Amino acid sequence: MKDISSAIQLIPLEHYILLSVALFSIGLMGVLFRRNTIIILMCIELMFNSVNLLVTAFAAYHSDPSGQVFVFFIMIVAAAEVAVGLSILVMMKRNVDSVDINLLNRLKW
Repeated sequence: MKDISSAIQLIPLEHYILLSVALFSIGLMGVLFRRNTIIILMCIELMFNSVNLLVTAFAAYHSDPSGQVFVFFIMIVAAAEVAVGLSILVMMKRNVDSVDINLLNRLKW
């Protein structure tokens, strides 16, 4: 465990922060400006992965394994989000015959 933490510390923490901010920004722009449901789900996954990268980097720099456990739980939530999102997508395709997010207005009560 000490070898991995020392290898991660060779790269400055600021580089991890900049990469994570860039990935999160790309995912946020995809969620805000795209209307395709599959692309929105992929962008949410990209945002989850940028947070995972940052939490893992901070955990390695502080030699604290609890951050990696937290990343494991984030990955579980991401998997559940994909399962629920894809099931909603299948039902939307069956009912509206499209995966366009603007057509969700028809699903209101």
